[in-house]
Amino acid sequence: MNAVEKWVRQLGGYAQKQELVALGATDYALTRAVKNGSVVRARQGWYSVAVPTDPAFRAVRTGGRLTGLSAVRASGGWVLGRSGPLHVSVPRNGARLRSPLNRQIALTRGNKHGVRLHWDEQAVIGRGTKTVVELRDALSRVVRDENLETAVAAIDWALHSNRLDAHTFEKMLSSIPPRLRWIGDWVDARCESLPESLARTRLRLAGHRVRLQVKLGDGARIDLVVDDIVGLETDGEEFHRDRFLDDRRKDIQIVFANYHPFRAPAVMVFREWPVVLAGIEQAILDRRRATGVQNRQA
Repeated sequence: MNAVEKWVRQLGGYAQKQELVALGATDYALTRAVKNGSVVRARQGWYSVAVPTDPAFRAVRTGGRLTGLSAVRASGGWVLGRSGPLHVSVPRNGARLRSPLNRQIALTRGNKHGVRLHWDEQAVIGRGTKTVVELRDALSRVVRDENLETAVAAIDWALHSNRLDAHTFEKMLSSIPPRLRWIGDWVDARCESLPESLARTRLRLAGHRVRLQVKLGDGARIDLVVDDIVGLETDGEEFHRDRFLDDRRKDIQIVFANYHPFRAPAVMVFREWPVVLAGIEQAILDRRRATGVQNRQA
């Protein structure tokens, strides 16, 4: 490992020329490091050891930092799907913006190269890292730009993972337009997964009352209880492929708790939600009908 590569890595994988010069790098050393492939020139005056396909690299090449859903996705947050525009935060005086794929090609009004630019105030520019805005600023952008279920899932993840504390969340809410602040009534730090978050939001939008993480015996909990009737479990394959027997035991516990057990694999929540919703609503209807019959017989 040559000195330039070592310094870039020590500086977090991205470094500006002046930082490297301050450490002792010469123009010759920088040119040589680029030519031998130990570092990559992301844009004029910027060097990196990341691969050019990395979203953060592309944001730097554009002339800014990741924000919005791109920042959440890059941080491992709960985002449905991997495609979409590259959300890049740039200063209001940002200039010489470039294609995220080629630093020789300018970004223009007519050709954004898949980039969605966000011209941010100095307060936002002054927070975060070299490649990503601070999480509260990224989430504020998500609330402004994305639909409800997407924004709720991103905030659920941030709160559940303790990446966003209650105080910072309140500061984030105060930074968004008042007409959007009601999203605070839709998020919940107890939510444990993306399919659970999406199912909860979609059920509420459909007019159902939803409680989450409802306790059973032996410390077990139901992901979601819908209208006090259906005990909904949203199974993610990575967590449930080796738990078939335990899951069936939990279904029996749900029955003993007087709920109707209903399992929806994550892939069905993601891709076949109308089928899942129809099944839940049919189960609710059947239970209510059965209860009505029993009451009349009594």
